[in-house]
Amino acid sequence: GRKRTTTILDSLNINYAGLQSHPSVIFEKDSIKYAFCAFAPNENTVSINNLDSAKSLVSRLKAQVDIVIVSFHGGGEGAKFEHVPRADEIFYEENRGNVYAFAHGVIDAGADVVLGHGPHVTRAVEVYKNKFIAYSLGNFCTYGMFSLKGPNGFAPLLQLKISSTGDFILADIISVKQDKINNLTLDTNYTAFKKIQWLTNTDFPEHQLNFSANGRIELKKD
Repeated sequence: GRKRTTTILDSLNINYAGLQSHPSVIFEKDSIKYAFCAFAPNENTVSINNLDSAKSLVSRLKAQVDIVIVSFHGGGEGAKFEHVPRADEIFYEENRGNVYAFAHGVIDAGADVVLGHGPHVTRAVEVYKNKFIAYSLGNFCTYGMFSLKGPNGFAPLLQLKISSTGDFILADIISVKQDKINNLTLDTNYTAFKKIQWLTNTDFPEHQLNFSANGRIELKKD
């Protein structure tokens, strides 16, 4: 499955990372040099549970590029795992990582954007050292028998604006929803955006973010 996926991505010139055989990639767009790397708790992937190694990779990449984007697959799965616990998450007897410590650690090492997935539900966002973290972007286009019940059926589509030095400017959240009949559609009730706002207020009450009614997230103005 992985070999077939990488073959298709290569044929479409889509950059990817996260396999031990392909831990990172560097590319350039509009005169900005980017690095992308990815981490997970799964076999033959770059481990989310080896933070020192992750920080070392990010630091090496940052020395070569302007912007480092980090993706991770981590955290427990399902409606019981909407919150960021700031601790290791054990799911089916597997350590799915401490996503809070991981995200902060890779930013300390030079990451500019951290995008999380894995829990199949939306989670909070955070801005740490002026860098944006999405702890889980939920289910976007879900295959096969995965559940779309309750919060599993809603997700944010993220449009992120950062500076040329990687600092957060704003995020626009387009809320989408899925079901087995209509598949993927826009959610005019903004469920995912409202969930991000509630979870961010709950999990990171010290945050300095402003949530607009139109789905925009910005830093609070002094």
